[in-house]
Amino acid sequence: MTFLLMKTKINREDAIVLWNKYLKTEYLKLHTRESEAIMRKLALHFGEDEEFWGVTGLLHDLDMDIIGNDYKEHGYKTVEILKKEGYDIPEMFEAIIAHTEGVSGYDAKRKTKFDFILAAAENITGIISAYIAIKPDKKIEGTKVSSLKKKLKSKAFAASVNRPFIYDIENQGIELSVFLSIAIDALTEIADEIGM
Repeated sequence: MTFLLMKTKINREDAIVLWNKYLKTEYLKLHTRESEAIMRKLALHFGEDEEFWGVTGLLHDLDMDIIGNDYKEHGYKTVEILKKEGYDIPEMFEAIIAHTEGVSGYDAKRKTKFDFILAAAENITGIISAYIAIKPDKKIEGTKVSSLKKKLKSKAFAASVNRPFIYDIENQGIELSVFLSIAIDALTEIADEIGM
């Protein structure tokens, strides 16, 4: 009888292999790459593991091309994929499932600080991307925190973005303005890569 030894860590190089294997849709690749960049900056802000936080951001929507518009398995399917690939990383798995709170067909709930931060980080990419799309130069350079705050208040703007998940960041020891500034800085650093 053979036992598969499950890996309890994943580095960025291995995560990129999985990211390329399972995600084919360009906007999903951009979204997850943006989530990774923001999570890395947030890890530095909170004094946490930058690699782990970043990889979690990169892989959080790994199942999206598989599930299509059927969100009942969202998050759970990503965990299934990662387990099939030989990983057992409970903290990552819990955050990936928790970010689907209110969307998946299961009773996913954000519980830990990490869960709340991942959900906020991946949602703010939608506000920023939509805002950049309406700027005349389509560039993140020069984006102001105050401009993003105004767009957040307008429920009609990027209406599908889960604003409560973004606002919940303030319960995790960081002010909204600081969070938005970190997100802008993170995406500015990878602007050429993500077309911003």
